[in-house]
Amino acid sequence: MLISFAALFLSVLLLQLSSGGVGPLDALSGLQLQFTTDQIGLLGSAHFLGFFLGCWWAPRLMGSVGHSRAFAAFTAAGAIGLLAHMLIIQPYAWAAMRIMSGLCVAGCYTVIEAWLQAKVTNETRGRTMGIYRVVDMSGSLVAQLMIGVLEPASYVSYNLLAILCCAALLPLTLTRVQQPPTPSAPRLRPRLAVAKSPLAAAGVVVAALSSASFRMVGPVYGQEVGLSAGQIAWFLAAFVLGGAVAQYPVGWLADKFDRRWVLIWLSVAAIASAVITIGAQGSGTTGVMACAFIFGLTTFPIYSVAAAHAHDFARADERVELSAALMFFFALGAIAAPYVASVLIERFGPPAMFMMISAAHLVLVFFGLLRMRARPAPEDRTAYIYAPRTSFLIGRLTRYARDRTQRRE
Repeated sequence: MLISFAALFLSVLLLQLSSGGVGPLDALSGLQLQFTTDQIGLLGSAHFLGFFLGCWWAPRLMGSVGHSRAFAAFTAAGAIGLLAHMLIIQPYAWAAMRIMSGLCVAGCYTVIEAWLQAKVTNETRGRTMGIYRVVDMSGSLVAQLMIGVLEPASYVSYNLLAILCCAALLPLTLTRVQQPPTPSAPRLRPRLAVAKSPLAAAGVVVAALSSASFRMVGPVYGQEVGLSAGQIAWFLAAFVLGGAVAQYPVGWLADKFDRRWVLIWLSVAAIASAVITIGAQGSGTTGVMACAFIFGLTTFPIYSVAAAHAHDFARADERVELSAALMFFFALGAIAAPYVASVLIERFGPPAMFMMISAAHLVLVFFGLLRMRARPAPEDRTAYIYAPRTSFLIGRLTRYARDRTQRRE
């Protein structure tokens, strides 16, 4: 079992290095190849469209061909999408390639999480999920830093990412541990999230607007404010690091106080950090990096707080489908955000992206205050956990942790 988990985690790390690097590399390559800003944003939106399709299709493909073959198929799709970039240099062709990359990410994570769910026990679940989150976040952080050494619009750069994508095949497909039974695909019921908590559904959409815009269009913003490629890598990494640092203190607050207040104050802080970021354009590299860290600190945990609030109103048998419904709303927001942000930057300049994000958080603040008048907070609440945005099956891994309720103090 330990060998099986090590193989899965190594596959996660390699996959994250590959998929996490292609977004900013595409943005910088598009700028060098004189793509328009809205075409660059379209690439990010195409990635999340592929991600949504992969989340939906992967459990069904696993049921047809098994875990290992499904993982190999999705990895091949991702590698093809990466290698084809420098063969066809055209923004709409690249958008089709990014759909394949998004399909790869969602499909591979679905297989990995299905495998983990089948192998963990109640005794190993907590440690396994802790390691899984650390590996995923660490891979994402390092992937942003890779942009500092990958040359934009270079076959070698895309080839290296494709090699990492293919390397993710080796640990999982060569393991001698027998693959587990195929889990049933969760029903996709978006209305369940709205029925349980309209505020949570709105919160995950706003979380998607914040993170997808920053990670996919952030390199465009960075270049517009004068950052070099290496500095853009640290700019994106600071955002991810801020999100990682925020998880424990925000989790403590979300378990101790009304989660609606935590969401509201996080959004207020996100608006403040966006305004500060706009004002810090001329404050030098250190100021811009600090703003990215604070922006990640205030926006990254919103998805997990919203998810915890929604699960406070759910029964144990609804948790998997509710997690899938929340992922559905996140995917919708993430599909729209990069393109809208890029169009705004094209029309009104770099600050427009943060103005859009601020407007979304302002709506969330008012909606949160409105929802607080609609019903009281529940007395029995699920434990706060960091919820990765990886696949529709993540709810299976987190279901048992959420079932450990605690009284509000």
